[in-house]
Amino acid sequence: MDPNTGHPRRWGILGVLVFSLLAVVLDNTILNVAMKTIADKTVGLGASQSELEWAINSYTLVFAGLLFTFGVIGDRTGRKRMLFIGMALFGLASLASAYSQDPMQLILARAAMGIGGAAIMPATLAIISNVFPPSERGKAIGVWAGGVGLAVAIGPITGGVLIEHFWWGSVFLINVPIVVISMILIATIVPESRDPKPSKLDPVGVVLSIIGLVAIVYGIIRGGELATVASAEVLVPTLVGVAVLGLFVWWERRIDHPVFDVRSFSNVRFSSAIGMMGIVFFAMMGGMFFLTFYLQIVMGFTPVQAGALMIPFAAAQLIFAPLSQRVNERFGGKLSATVSMAVVTLALGSYALMDQNTPIVLIEIVFFVQGAAMANIMPPATTAIMESLPREKAGVGSAMSNTVRQVAGALGVAVLGSVLSSNYRGEIAPALAGLPAAEQHEAGESIMATMGVVQEMGDQGRALVQPAFDAFVNGMHVTALVSAVIGLIGIAVVARWMPGKPRPVQHAETKEPAVV
Repeated sequence: MDPNTGHPRRWGILGVLVFSLLAVVLDNTILNVAMKTIADKTVGLGASQSELEWAINSYTLVFAGLLFTFGVIGDRTGRKRMLFIGMALFGLASLASAYSQDPMQLILARAAMGIGGAAIMPATLAIISNVFPPSERGKAIGVWAGGVGLAVAIGPITGGVLIEHFWWGSVFLINVPIVVISMILIATIVPESRDPKPSKLDPVGVVLSIIGLVAIVYGIIRGGELATVASAEVLVPTLVGVAVLGLFVWWERRIDHPVFDVRSFSNVRFSSAIGMMGIVFFAMMGGMFFLTFYLQIVMGFTPVQAGALMIPFAAAQLIFAPLSQRVNERFGGKLSATVSMAVVTLALGSYALMDQNTPIVLIEIVFFVQGAAMANIMPPATTAIMESLPREKAGVGSAMSNTVRQVAGALGVAVLGSVLSSNYRGEIAPALAGLPAAEQHEAGESIMATMGVVQEMGDQGRALVQPAFDAFVNGMHVTALVSAVIGLIGIAVVARWMPGKPRPVQHAETKEPAVV
């Protein structure tokens, strides 16, 4: 294959890779719609809000913890082989998730899905970088991101249809046929590629990163459950996690084959793109967590309707992601990313103005605008990250961008979910004062728990419905403002460090004299 022209079947290969990625992205967007049903004691597993957070975070933590190792293994043993194995693992774990009998089984099965996802994601971008020439790579990554947008678009509506017509496990079972078709296409169309000088494995770094991240996320989620950060149950695991991650950074700087090469952050283009991506996913994943309950419980939409309402967000990504590279080339990374981050921040802040009476048209406009802005952030950021590293290290580069994205998303769900939980518990407490102590604690955990108690109490529980809605909306407002503040930090990072549009070089002999 000529590196200047690329693989002759590169666009067909890209189609297979996008289809393979469909299962991974589809699953996460479907899960958002299914959370209310999984939390239901009658038709679901009766999962608490913290268990729902762990169902999301168990996947993302394992996924993020293994991305680098699997990126290196794929570079060493073959990216096609790693992609094929990852699809098989993901399909088997999806089956286990579908037939989980309690929340803990679902959490463990989701963690197993994270293992498969960690093998799939870096392999797709690494193969793209190897089969496309540099001149077409940005466009290819834009199409790849558009495919992700397509999955985001069809995920919620597919999840809603499945939830209304089948049992909750069908949202995981839908992955199986996609996995089977993908494996057949991978085996017949995708070429094998390897790094001629692969990195060594770093098991110590992998273990330290997983321990540190799990400890921090556990502490944050526990803080939301207890509605305080002063408890030893919150402080001890959080501080242990920070200390372990500090040890992880020290270890990675010390060895010559790090699983996460922290020295790459000395490259301004790389570090600013990574930082922007992390901040966007922190705010977005945390925001999507509360929007699910807002649409289905407070606004009263069915799962299908709630899924359909997310289409403008996904449609905007599908429309604008393939065009983002052209915008980036026209205006430069700094300007386009700063404006896009500002729009995302305004969209996140606008959720602090929504309540039970917000017109649905206004919500749809906000979703579309937020999706369009995010579409102009992710592909250029991904391209900047991939082009900051040598081509033969494409698997590791993909793993680094996805690790930051997934870790930031997990922390977003944990932090913003805890902010929401803590505020809700404080706001609903006066309305629950007349209940027995055990029921007060259970009903105060989340709006789903409150509505569960309302169902058990029958007519007597109706008086709790409006206070629960008010408490949730107030908690959502605080959470939205916190996510908007995170977005402001992202604007500052991009405006300060993201490189701008390259200026054409002017030679001394043709340079115009300065006008005084």
